[in-house]
Amino acid sequence: MVATNFKSERILKNASVEKIATLRALMANYDLDCYFIPAVDEHLNLSVPAAKQRRAWISGFTGSAGDLLVGKNSAWLFVDSRYYEQAELQVDTGIIQISKLGLEGNLSLIETLEKLATESAQKSTKIRFGFDPFTVATEQYQNWVNKFATAGIELVPIPENLADKVRQTTETLPAIDESPIFSLPASLTGETAAQKLVRVRESMQKTNIDLLPITNLNQIAWLFNLRGSDIPHIPIFISYAIVTADAAFLFTNLERVSPEIEQELAGVATLLPYSDYPSTLERCFNLPKQVRVLLDSKHSTAGTYQLILDQQKAKNNIEIVFDPNPVEGMKARKNPVEIEQMQSANFKASRAKTLTLKWLTEQLENGKVLTEFDVKESIESFYQQEADFHILTFRTIAGAGANSSIVHYGTPSPEITLKPGELLLLDSGAQYLAGTTDDTRTMIVGEPTTQQIEHYTTVLIAHINCAMQQFPKGTTGSQLDAIARAVLWQQQLDYGHGTGHGVGAFLAGHEGPNGISKFVQYPLEPGMITSIEPGYYEPGWGGIRLENLYVVREMPSKNGTAWYGFEPLTYIPFEQKLINVDRLSTTQLQWLNNYHASVVEKLAPVFDTATITWLKKACAAY
Repeated sequence: MVATNFKSERILKNASVEKIATLRALMANYDLDCYFIPAVDEHLNLSVPAAKQRRAWISGFTGSAGDLLVGKNSAWLFVDSRYYEQAELQVDTGIIQISKLGLEGNLSLIETLEKLATESAQKSTKIRFGFDPFTVATEQYQNWVNKFATAGIELVPIPENLADKVRQTTETLPAIDESPIFSLPASLTGETAAQKLVRVRESMQKTNIDLLPITNLNQIAWLFNLRGSDIPHIPIFISYAIVTADAAFLFTNLERVSPEIEQELAGVATLLPYSDYPSTLERCFNLPKQVRVLLDSKHSTAGTYQLILDQQKAKNNIEIVFDPNPVEGMKARKNPVEIEQMQSANFKASRAKTLTLKWLTEQLENGKVLTEFDVKESIESFYQQEADFHILTFRTIAGAGANSSIVHYGTPSPEITLKPGELLLLDSGAQYLAGTTDDTRTMIVGEPTTQQIEHYTTVLIAHINCAMQQFPKGTTGSQLDAIARAVLWQQQLDYGHGTGHGVGAFLAGHEGPNGISKFVQYPLEPGMITSIEPGYYEPGWGGIRLENLYVVREMPSKNGTAWYGFEPLTYIPFEQKLINVDRLSTTQLQWLNNYHASVVEKLAPVFDTATITWLKKACAAY
């Protein structure tokens, strides 16, 4: 789960008025009726460098997802249920209307534009909708083209980002690509960059693809076994790449590429300045034959699409094939070495969080008054004590009481104390060399209420049902999502986020194409790593989330059909005071007892006698 910053809400709210006014003046120069400012940057990252936090800078809303539309007289922020509370806290609703997607009467971006177009049609004019094409996915752009063809909405791609122009009137944008790039050896990745390129080219050859542009930073970092720190909490670097049948090009700031990395890439890829991407892409089409270019519409921008369309118009030998980038699936299916590294990293994270839970329990039992910030500092200290710690996977979520219901609450307060009878939700993760971690536990301070026990037990059953589920080859994330939610649905309860997300190997805490949610139609396959994290949230009351990471494994088959299941990577006790054991079936209880026995088996060898005693009590069998 990705955390969010809540600092300086009042300052940001006041500043939004002036910023939006300046933006509207720029819009008038282009005769725009509205301008689109998404959460993402030019590489479609949701976690973006400070210089690319355009929507947050203008609106004050710092959530990792949610888009802003600024019109001549009105503005709209579109957020899903994860951010309902946060948006209300951060946004000045006097100048920006919050559209809570999924709630009746709240319009989506497209519906809002269509409404504006209907109103404009009465004046016999079209709506001019401006946007930076390099911050819009090709898929989204194509959807707009189809939706707006007869809706009286004119798409106006603008090569310069207007949000940046507004910001540059008051400050110099910070650099985004100066951090050093470093390489990972094959002993950590399981494959060299040359070997990965062979696999990519084999995939291209099977579908007669001549040219593969890559704009997704996680794909580029994985393919070349390189890492950086340009993006908060993700060890990746600002870059583009192009792969052809006999060449590969990597575009980035060359000043931060060491001679050692240059030597490693010699014969593998040609290093070029970041700004050379458009011209090099153009030259790749100068072939005396038909050129088939693969464009991943989910992970490439409308800007790249437009570059290719311009070449297609100028030449008669270009065919665009819309298909998933083969790198995305290769990256998701971890090889044995990557799985081993993920096991090692998540063992370290499990040890750190278990020690935090012990510390928390003992501090509270001794009458110590703790704050959310104290908990955050404790878990991060334990993470950093582990070998090969790199960075946090995201800002630590430590929400006490009512704050535990804010799904992406990311600024634990030194003023909010843990009070008896309240829940504490601790969602955190750390990046270790070659391994990414993410896990969540919900605890009770003091003694729980019956309602807290019942809701926690419901979420735990949802987690167990998904985690112990065996499934045949071809099963998609959406099918497993329904299995997890079923126990909540029976009580007319639900949660607004997905049940699980893919996790990279020393890459992003959230990666595709796999996941467990209502919208994921991609099948889960051996080697993929996913979270399982059902939850329940009630504003003012609190929230519960229980998250482990799992690797998909092939199971013994009884009928010749391939069957898969989940093997835990996370080993942390669940909160026994919040479990109503009588509600667990025999198989659910067996899973829980086996899991807790594994926690003791894994962690006891690295703990002292006192900690082992505490751990065995926390993991006692029912």
